[in-house]
Amino acid sequence: MDELAAASDRLAADTAMGAVTLLVGDLDGMTRFYRDVVTLDVLGADGDTVALGRAGRAIVVLVHSPQLRHAAQNSAGLFHTAILFESQAALAAAVYSVASQVPRSFSGSADHLVSQAFYFTDPEGNGIELYWDRLRTDWSWTHGQIEMDSLFLDPNAFLREHLTEDAAAGATAYEPASVGHVHLSVGDIASARAFYVGALGFDETADYRGSALFVSAGGYHHHMAMNVWNSRGAGPRTPALGLGRVDLVLPGQDDLGELGERLRHHGVAVRDDGRGLAFDDPWKNAVLATAS
Repeated sequence: MDELAAASDRLAADTAMGAVTLLVGDLDGMTRFYRDVVTLDVLGADGDTVALGRAGRAIVVLVHSPQLRHAAQNSAGLFHTAILFESQAALAAAVYSVASQVPRSFSGSADHLVSQAFYFTDPEGNGIELYWDRLRTDWSWTHGQIEMDSLFLDPNAFLREHLTEDAAAGATAYEPASVGHVHLSVGDIASARAFYVGALGFDETADYRGSALFVSAGGYHHHMAMNVWNSRGAGPRTPALGLGRVDLVLPGQDDLGELGERLRHHGVAVRDDGRGLAFDDPWKNAVLATAS
């Protein structure tokens, strides 16, 4: 295979994650949580839809869907939305805000070698990761696989070291943040690999004992992950509260065109409205790819 053909099999290196859409039962309550607790800004509100983010960049889009109910716990869907902060001080401020206002939402923390991460659950059961990346030069790769781990990270020690009075008072609330990665619950890893690596064109960066797959574009540790920890054997999703859509942002229209061709070649149904490509993974997790 020549270099041009090989390149067209992969997502562009500058591919990034866009906003995560959540279908919610309590729009006002969820807006308050992501605005006042997670410290995101309301970027726009239109009827039943509220977009929240930082520095004009949407991170979470809430869509009021009161007719829906929660899915069964072993269903495919969202494991967590991971919000990436640019500094440890900004991460500490967000962690402090969530932990102090809704302490029962805290579900854990870990040093992943490539990053420091804190985990929470929103009022409707959607997982959230708040994290900061170490420099790429500090990451370690072995045979094309990123070295990651889940080492003990003391949240109180982290806050003592990185939470300043100014940050606690909101001084970092204007710093940019973005969706760093999205982690899904899926039915099996083989199908996830076939779709996200084989068809969609991510590179595989790690396989955690056959129970979780990590993928990325451009040498990032992971833009997406899929696990079967709570959902092994899950089939296609039915409409429910929770994940509405995952957005991917490709660098250009040519990259978007190549993606469309690749997906169709692999038999994936693609809906092209001239602005983006919409498609579903094997568990009917909806994905929208657009060009920046």
